[in-house]
Amino acid sequence: MFDLVARVDRYPEFLPWCLGARIRSRQENVIVADLIIGFRGIRERFTSRVLLDRSQMRIDVAYLDGPFRYLNNHWIFNARPNDACEIDFFVDFEFRSRILQRIMGLLFNEAIRRMVSAFEARAADLYGHGSAEHDDAESVRPCNE
Repeated sequence: MFDLVARVDRYPEFLPWCLGARIRSRQENVIVADLIIGFRGIRERFTSRVLLDRSQMRIDVAYLDGPFRYLNNHWIFNARPNDACEIDFFVDFEFRSRILQRIMGLLFNEAIRRMVSAFEARAADLYGHGSAEHDDAESVRPCNE
């Protein structure tokens, strides 16, 4: 699951509204990337620095440039019994534009639900379905994959 989230360049293949991704630079554990997000005629590019901390099983995203006042995002991967993985996902943002903020405020819960579903579906495609005893697909993937 860590690797799935870390592959920012693959997001356009499965994430709704992600129209493009470009890796500006990649070091051992730091990626600087542009994402292009589009929805209902709105198209925005933003740049983030992605810190990959495999030893702590954590990915932190720092906003660098784009349409936001701020963007805070992290992923924490917690190993669970039977090779399962529970993910603590956090995102908080505010657009500079009041119009964009109002539009996203109305759609935020749906957008996050679709994004989580897209990651779950991608994990199922890549790693297979998890244990039948879990209903939540994101909690049944090995953390280190």
